[in-house]
Amino acid sequence: MMEVKLFEDYFSFDEEEVVEKRKYLVVVIYDVTDNKRRSKLAKYLKSFGFRVQKSAFECILDTKKFKKLTNGIKNYINDDDLLRIYRLTGNAEVQVWGNVQRMEIDEIIVV
Repeated sequence: MMEVKLFEDYFSFDEEEVVEKRKYLVVVIYDVTDNKRRSKLAKYLKSFGFRVQKSAFECILDTKKFKKLTNGIKNYINDDDLLRIYRLTGNAEVQVWGNVQRMEIDEIIVV
């Protein structure tokens, strides 16, 4: 199977760049025991990024959206669940094998 490299150098930034404007590759993985809560969590996470595995999402978020994501998580999990969020900084390189959905970085401006 062919190796595909995605996102290389998308996340490099100058140290002088305003922290709020930096974009990060965010990976969310979870193990939620209840089907209903798991479905609601997946729907919530789809508003930030896309599913790469049954219980894993990748997102490209600035600081404001990252805080929104993390603040909302508590509404979907309880003490029986496990959820981990990785915010990757600096140069991020992802190597993927298999059926790959390419992530696009869109700048959306609402007027």
